[in-house]
Amino acid sequence: MKTLKCDLCDHEVQGETFEAWMEALKPHYLQAHADVMKDSSKTKEDMEKWMVENKARFDAA
Repeated sequence: MKTLKCDLCDHEVQGETFEAWMEALKPHYLQAHADVMKDSSKTKEDMEKWMVENKARFDAA
């Protein structure tokens, strides 16, 4: 089980895998960072970049 902080704040989330961590992070993101989730200027490429960067953070933890 790995514990990582949210990429936008100090909220910590745990997960056995990157996918589990990401699922555990979703409720926090939706509540605390709704503006980011609803930002219509974000592209598929932005989402893919987020996935790559945060998977690297998860793997390094």
